[in-house]
Amino acid sequence: MKIGVRAHDYGKRPARQLAQVLREEGYEAAQLAIPKAIAGIDSYRGITPRQLEEIRSAFADNHIDIAVLGCYMDLGNPDAAVRKEAVENVKTSLRYAKELGARAVGSETAYPHLAAEQKKQWYPYAVDSIQRIVEEARRLGAVFAVEPVDCHPLDSVEAVLDLIHRVDDSRHLRLIFDAANLLTPPDIDNQDAFWTSWLQAVGPYIDVLHIKDFTLDEADRKCPARLGHGLVRYDTIRCWLHDEKRDIALLRDEMNPQFAKEDIAFLRGM
Repeated sequence: MKIGVRAHDYGKRPARQLAQVLREEGYEAAQLAIPKAIAGIDSYRGITPRQLEEIRSAFADNHIDIAVLGCYMDLGNPDAAVRKEAVENVKTSLRYAKELGARAVGSETAYPHLAAEQKKQWYPYAVDSIQRIVEEARRLGAVFAVEPVDCHPLDSVEAVLDLIHRVDDSRHLRLIFDAANLLTPPDIDNQDAFWTSWLQAVGPYIDVLHIKDFTLDEADRKCPARLGHGLVRYDTIRCWLHDEKRDIALLRDEMNPQFAKEDIAFLRGM
């Protein structure tokens, strides 16, 4: 396992400076969303070979593994034009991933928080987008990692298993597992059973863990918290990691650099 972070939590910087900062902080891996993290690049399209080589060499020289090439796309949007643009951005990122040596390209399935009925309506569109993306991943010999989220179309064990069955390509479709993005108030007091049900069902497909924590405000909205100071209980997930003994990246998401040392210690404790 490697300890990493969402790179743009440290701001948008030149590639070499960013990689050096991550190394000095003590990270071994990163989720890199290039337009959010690398100075001088504002789009997923049109990144030049020279820019890609600068990023590749900067991270390689500083021994930072690009565990996920982040590509935050609205894959389930019912608007065909929005969805087409999202799919093309992910396909482009899959090509970049091969050049950068990134393990996977990762995305959620939506931007907005969706109501229950909306999630049902958006789900077939998300499946279609992912099928198209995995076709490209297969062609390139790359990997696409999708992230389930409670307020997105891919919101439950059943939805994830249905997607896996429809795509039927576990080599090129993998999962990013973010406990904080799946936990909602009804399950907060029953986390051992909740995480066990998830991990027994989809654990073999998980290649990356996003690690973060949260508290709830008066309206039950999630507020980021330091690891171990919020509501997420990682004991069951920690035991699963030890049982699996696989090369799974642990990526701190929503990092506050002010608390980096404490959070990295939490990650190493896992």
